[in-house]
Amino acid sequence: MTINKFAVAGATGRLGRHVVDVLTERGHRVVPMSRATGVDIITGEGLAEALTGVDVVIDVASWHASDQEAATEFFRTATRNLHKAGQKAGVGQIVAVSIIGADKATAGFIAAQQIHEEANLSGPLPARILRAAQFHELVGQLLDWRQGDVAYVPALPTQLVACRTVAETLVDLATDPDAPAQPAPGTPIPEIAGPRREIMAEAAKLLGARRGIRVVDVDGSGMPDAEIAAGGAFLPGPHAKLAGPTFQEWLDTHP
Repeated sequence: MTINKFAVAGATGRLGRHVVDVLTERGHRVVPMSRATGVDIITGEGLAEALTGVDVVIDVASWHASDQEAATEFFRTATRNLHKAGQKAGVGQIVAVSIIGADKATAGFIAAQQIHEEANLSGPLPARILRAAQFHELVGQLLDWRQGDVAYVPALPTQLVACRTVAETLVDLATDPDAPAQPAPGTPIPEIAGPRREIMAEAAKLLGARRGIRVVDVDGSGMPDAEIAAGGAFLPGPHAKLAGPTFQEWLDTHP
């Protein structure tokens, strides 16, 4: 398939901005899709017009909260609309981002990603999935949920990855002529993670020290799937691509 034009769903979000940048830097034509650009993938407003002449949709749109039911409905509706409108517009394929461990999760936002993956892989358009580890940028979000000057952050293992790194890997997957249009049965879904294992609370302490926020370790028992997370369920598998920067290296370039 000759690729001339990309549409990015969630283009103004945390990851989407980087995807648009990478595509533009590599000389591709890009249609940014978000409510800010007049495209609503839930209501369908502006979607048909945005997908006119588009070859590939990169879907990095996400729900803004952790509630499983609301996130599931968002992913189900958005994915159905993207496939339906994309098929009518002659789009060749969809490439979507998910989360490492989505197949193991039983509750919460990560479990909702199961529906996102299933809806893409069962839709009328060929779909490629990339599972990513938690973003470096998530650490700041955890600090924003603090109580006063104290943030309570779970001391759970993670392999934090930069949004820019995920964006580059997504674009690589979307433009790889040799990548299968659909994963073959039994073939692992591609994964991208940071270069080393870290503890979320320790990463939060590095950022908290800069912001004047005290970080207290907690065991994560109040979060969904804390037990399997502690056992490494959301860490990358042996087939994953590992790429920097580390959280400390990333932090050094983001004052």
